[in-house]
Amino acid sequence: MHAASENPAGLPLRDITVVAIEQAVAVPFATRQLADLGARVIKIERPDGGDFARGYDHAAGGQSSYFVWLNRGKQSLTLDLKDAAGVDIVHRLLARADVFVQNLAPGAARRLGLDAATVVARHRQLVAGDLSGYGTGGPFAGRKAYDLLIQCEAGLVSLTGPPEAPARSGVSVADIAGGMYLLTGVLAALRDRERSGRGRSFEVSLLDSLGEWMGQPAHHTEGTGEPPPRTGLAHPTIAPYGPYPTSDGTVVIAVQNDREWRRLCADLLHDPTVADRSGLRTNAQRVANRDQLDQLIRAASSRLDSDQLIAVLDAAAIANARVNSVADLLHHPQLVARERWSVVDTPTGTARALAPPVIYHHSAQPPMAAVPGLGEHTSALLTELGLDPAEIAGLHQRGVA
Repeated sequence: MHAASENPAGLPLRDITVVAIEQAVAVPFATRQLADLGARVIKIERPDGGDFARGYDHAAGGQSSYFVWLNRGKQSLTLDLKDAAGVDIVHRLLARADVFVQNLAPGAARRLGLDAATVVARHRQLVAGDLSGYGTGGPFAGRKAYDLLIQCEAGLVSLTGPPEAPARSGVSVADIAGGMYLLTGVLAALRDRERSGRGRSFEVSLLDSLGEWMGQPAHHTEGTGEPPPRTGLAHPTIAPYGPYPTSDGTVVIAVQNDREWRRLCADLLHDPTVADRSGLRTNAQRVANRDQLDQLIRAASSRLDSDQLIAVLDAAAIANARVNSVADLLHHPQLVARERWSVVDTPTGTARALAPPVIYHHSAQPPMAAVPGLGEHTSALLTELGLDPAEIAGLHQRGVA
């Protein structure tokens, strides 16, 4: 069921059709990556408002910034899944599709017969994945789960922010983690289908996904009995690695080993003997004596402006960065020089968007196709399934599509 003309030749998933019953961030993030790789993505939404992320804000030219970010290049099909006719249309789509993914509320997909295992049992060619907050089984299986809640449950907020107060990550990191593992599962299962000829079902949970990303602090805590400290912008277990003042701003300095530490002492502090001072020779010692260390570096960094400090650090081959705002990202010279910004159409105008991070050499570029209006492709998709105009009109009148 792939409309090959809609996707440029040469993209890896140009012959793959994805059906997604999705909302919010996690699954839409995964399927947008699939669309960027050339897949045809059919997004099933409720007729009465659609994906609730459409209403999160109106910041992107009248559209939701979340929805514009996550849904370019998809086709929107409205269906009422509480009506048997709506579920029947889903199955007609799945009979022609390659991939099915969903993140309905806990238990809802199973009640509709649209959980991954049930769907693959009926449509054996499918790769199907369920995404939930807490996974199947266990005391949390039926609980609602949103990004901040998972950040809290996984312990991420306990590590984030300044010493005096924990903080939420500035982006939806739990949802993004879950979406990336859902994407991984889909791609691996498609590869397996090439060998076996059979589809496969799988599941991903947000807690498992973010828990994996918490691996280093988990090992640290289990091994030492203490979690890494919450240190704001400074690295909790490497020093010097954090923000240092300049005469006109802040620069982050990232020293990764003792060789770089010696270069910093020689080139910025202008005193190579500091590197061998008691309490500063090794990274562990520098972390333990961070206040003394930072006092030395701040005294030197604050005498320079940001450009001067960066020049010293670059000459010494010591990693560094400015503390940019989101507005700075929009005009970052590296992104501009590499022509990474593109423009996508939305129902109310256009929006700038970054091209996908994976760049295939000697291949067509990602389509960066439009963000769909709610139900924009419903009639065309139903026609493609063989429904005649009268049938489609009847479904519209009943509110099924």
